[in-house]
Amino acid sequence: MTMTPALELAGKHALVTGGGRGIGLAIARALLAHGARITLAGRDVERLVSAVQELKGLGDIAQVQMDVTQADSIGTGFDGAASRFGPVSILINNAGQALSAPFGKTDAALWQAMLDVNLTGTFHCTQAALPSMLGSQWGRIVNIASTAGLTGYAYVSAYCAAKHGVIGLTRALALEVATKGITVNAVCPGFTDTDLVQDAVNNIAAKTGRSTEQAKAELASRNPQKRLVTPDEVASAVLWLCLPGAAAMNGQALPVAGGEIM
Repeated sequence: MTMTPALELAGKHALVTGGGRGIGLAIARALLAHGARITLAGRDVERLVSAVQELKGLGDIAQVQMDVTQADSIGTGFDGAASRFGPVSILINNAGQALSAPFGKTDAALWQAMLDVNLTGTFHCTQAALPSMLGSQWGRIVNIASTAGLTGYAYVSAYCAAKHGVIGLTRALALEVATKGITVNAVCPGFTDTDLVQDAVNNIAAKTGRSTEQAKAELASRNPQKRLVTPDEVASAVLWLCLPGAAAMNGQALPVAGGEIM
């Protein structure tokens, strides 16, 4: 017998950036199952439309084109989302990008790109969502950071710096809104079975001469469980932080990494 999830998020509008695939898509599916109305946001309209078609049978879902590196695009996107489902009460800052280079070859453009997508995008989206949350005295902000925000990894200094910044922002804002019915937390996946990690695998293989299977195994070996995390496992952690029962969770950075970070 299949149990139907309690619709604890019924009436809540959740916006998921980078929602067209991978972790973002898994998060959208989990929130839909608990009654939330979902706006998927991203740059690739074709991918967003495909994701909406995949999930539309599960509940109210729509897409909006948004580039989190552009403040004007974010404003337009949030306005469009609110006109359809009402103000955003759950914000999932999931859009991200990871580019690698030795520190000495990390130029200003790569550095700025990592900050723009991973950190500044989170800042602008949170500023867009926060006023309505404050007005209703309820909100959930979950930032998808990374274990790279909790430790260091070689050859991704810009990405690590950006994700450390996301966790700092999470903790600071959590204190500001702690008495306002709003929680702000970060979820920090380890290496997860997504297109982003596949890109990293391909890059390692190209630069080292290893096979893609060997490169993937190297990344998986950092997890004490010796495997990649799944998007659904990350989504489960995000869902919990959005539910009423997690109201005391605030300012936390939760690793989902099989014990890599303790």
